[in-house]
Amino acid sequence: MLLNDPGAAHWPVDPARRDLVEEFRRKPRGPHSDELQKLLHRMRWSGVGQRHVLIVLEPNRRWMLGRLPGRRGAPVETFPNRVFTSLADAEWAVFVMRWEALTGQRIEETGDKPE
Repeated sequence: MLLNDPGAAHWPVDPARRDLVEEFRRKPRGPHSDELQKLLHRMRWSGVGQRHVLIVLEPNRRWMLGRLPGRRGAPVETFPNRVFTSLADAEWAVFVMRWEALTGQRIEETGDKPE
């Protein structure tokens, strides 16, 4: 069960923790270790680099990358050239962008697809 840890929003992200990257790549839908849950919470709520989100175009079929605006009420920025037909691929793409925004380090693609 996912618990909301108030301290996770400030959890220090160690860019050397590539084991957490690989854990998410293997199991994007979970279950996740406590440390990966804290990392995901930090990624989702930190606001670093504005927050990337997925917009449902067709339920369970197609998703588009979006970015929340810096201020409430402004329109969500959409990326029509970033449409996914796999939820796992879409979530991986968002994870990669959030990781880079938090750590300043890129995740090199290995060609392995998430499950």
